[in-house]
Amino acid sequence: MLKEKLLEDLKNCMKDKNVVRKNVIQMVRAAILQVEKDKHITLEDNQIIDIIAKESKKRKDSLADYEKSGRADLINEIKEEIAILAEYLPKQLSTEEVEEIVKEVIQKEGATSIKDMGKVMKSAKEIIGAASDGRIINEAVKKLLG
Repeated sequence: MLKEKLLEDLKNCMKDKNVVRKNVIQMVRAAILQVEKDKHITLEDNQIIDIIAKESKKRKDSLADYEKSGRADLINEIKEEIAILAEYLPKQLSTEEVEEIVKEVIQKEGATSIKDMGKVMKSAKEIIGAASDGRIINEAVKKLLG
C-alpha cells in the first residue's frame, strides 16, 4: 500500500538526512491524514494518488510565479519537490495518448460540439485519473471538439 511506502521512504530519508525529500513526504502524509480525519475514512491508494497529484499541481503552478520573479533558489527546490512527488504518481501519459483516450470518450458519449465538453471532460478524467494533468485533457477535448 502507498501509505506504507511513504512511511518507509520517510524513515529512509531521515536516516540519509535528505531534508527536502523528508519535508515533501511529511507534507503528503499530513495531507492524507487531514482528509482521513475530516471525512472519517481510510484512504485507498487511488485516493492517495489524487492527493499527491494535487500537491504536484500546486507546485507546478507556483513554479511559473517563481520563474517570473527570477528566484533561482526556490525554482530548484520546487523542481526537486515535483520530481519527488512524480515518483509516487503513475506514469504520465503523452499528449498523443491523452488525445486517443479523449477520442474514444467522444465516440462513447456521442459528443458533437464544444457544448458537450463537460460530460467528455468528466468521463476522460475518470479514465485518465492522475496519469495526466487536467489542463492537458482540457486542451485535447477543445482541440477535438472545437
